[in-house]
Amino acid sequence: MKSRSMIVSVAAAALLATTTLATAETLNWARAGDSLTLDPHSQNEGPTHALAQQIYEPLISPDMEAKPIPSLATSWGVSADNPNVWVFKLREGVKFHDGADMTAEDVVFSFNRAKHESSDMKELLVTIKEVRADGDYTVEIETDGPNPILPNNLTNLFIMDKGWAEANDVVVPAEFDDGEETFAVRNANGTGPFVLESREPDTKTVLKRNDNYWGIGQFPMEVTQINYTPIQNAATRVAALLSGEVDLIQDVPVQDLSRVANADGLKVENAAQNRTIFFGINSADDDLTNDNVEGKNPFKDLKVRQAMSLALDRDAIKQVVMRGQSAPTGVIIPPFVNGWTEALDAYPKADVAKAQALMAEAGYGDGFEITLHCPNDRYVNDEAICQAMVGMMAKIGIDVNLVAQTKANHFPLISGKTTDFYLLGWGVPTFDSEYVFNFLVHSTTDDRGSWNGTRFSNGDVDAMIQSLGSDTNIANRDATIGKIWKVVQDEQLYLPIHNQVLNWGMKDGITFPVQPEDQPHFKFMTFGK
Repeated sequence: MKSRSMIVSVAAAALLATTTLATAETLNWARAGDSLTLDPHSQNEGPTHALAQQIYEPLISPDMEAKPIPSLATSWGVSADNPNVWVFKLREGVKFHDGADMTAEDVVFSFNRAKHESSDMKELLVTIKEVRADGDYTVEIETDGPNPILPNNLTNLFIMDKGWAEANDVVVPAEFDDGEETFAVRNANGTGPFVLESREPDTKTVLKRNDNYWGIGQFPMEVTQINYTPIQNAATRVAALLSGEVDLIQDVPVQDLSRVANADGLKVENAAQNRTIFFGINSADDDLTNDNVEGKNPFKDLKVRQAMSLALDRDAIKQVVMRGQSAPTGVIIPPFVNGWTEALDAYPKADVAKAQALMAEAGYGDGFEITLHCPNDRYVNDEAICQAMVGMMAKIGIDVNLVAQTKANHFPLISGKTTDFYLLGWGVPTFDSEYVFNFLVHSTTDDRGSWNGTRFSNGDVDAMIQSLGSDTNIANRDATIGKIWKVVQDEQLYLPIHNQVLNWGMKDGITFPVQPEDQPHFKFMTFGK
């Protein structure tokens, strides 16, 4: 992406509604797991953002193709006077759900809130030096140096009402890992197309159409009420769709795809997802908490990590566990992302004999015991993938104790650095490798590396990562990205498994393409006659 020398106008990509409804349309929506919180800056997690996108809005939104379109900002560009400053022109006349005006003051407040140490969004904003208002409808964002991809980082950066936050004592984000309960965890006041009606975490959330939404006339807005129900059990989720209890499920189990697709009145829409699934390994600590080896860390030996990658049969997982619905890979970014190459994507074929030899060379010919932590309600067949991994590791002498639990309990183990071996999936909303490096590769500091459960730390790599935020020489920047990926791959920091394929099941009358980031923006949904 090239930096622009002046503020440029960004054409609205939203389409006018082409159909109208004779009656109000209520949508019953289900997926495996719930949003973790309604606090828009507390957690950087897919389903959490998916719900937040209905209620809150960023300056720039992703559409149903994950392309950026104007939202609370109508135009943006680099200042003609200072290459370190991005200038955003705000949409005038926007109201929060309680009737308050949305102004530049709210934008400045929201960015500063998202930069707070308790925010899980802060890595997206590490290059920002200052956010300031220039009148009511212009915001200037000054970065440490020219940042050519700053707008890419803002599509899930939601704007809150400063007055509402102050009145309800939620000026800083809730500490999710500590289980902190604040008013913003269960309540919301956004500018989005839907208003929160009621919230029962892990049970049901009801949203009503915002009839004062600025986008009425620009988006179809045919959904008037959303009943969102998390249904963790796969069979129950499919049964709810087949019976008509729900109208759309985002995660059709791979074993039920033909059953849903062939059912009267139903269809399955699919697309490659901008997300990679992988195992993380604590390769840095001198000793592990969750193993049976005293005073040593088996994962610290590169040969052990390489052996684990060779024992991981990605093709078998694709065929047996995923029923063909995955794309095995050797790197933790999908093809959507800047920095991906076919060479990085190549993965080793399973070779148990070679893996056993590497284990013996590392001094672990008799193996060892380790705990694997896994979510059971976040990714497609997540627990089944972990169960397959247990059997694969057993072939090289690694006795794996599997602990599978809800994502609300799983994720704090990674961000809190209390697991040594874990399953994680990572989407890249910026479509650039810098996002992955900031969260998963950079040393854990106050503003980076919050999800680096590997504990990897390398000052030279950190410096290269930090340089990406201000390098406007695209060829040089891409070369730096390649150097960082070489370190990640040579060190075998992660065990990539596959890129996910999304399968949404829905009623025939619904027109709603699968969004690559698994974010359903219901203001785009239309219904047939």
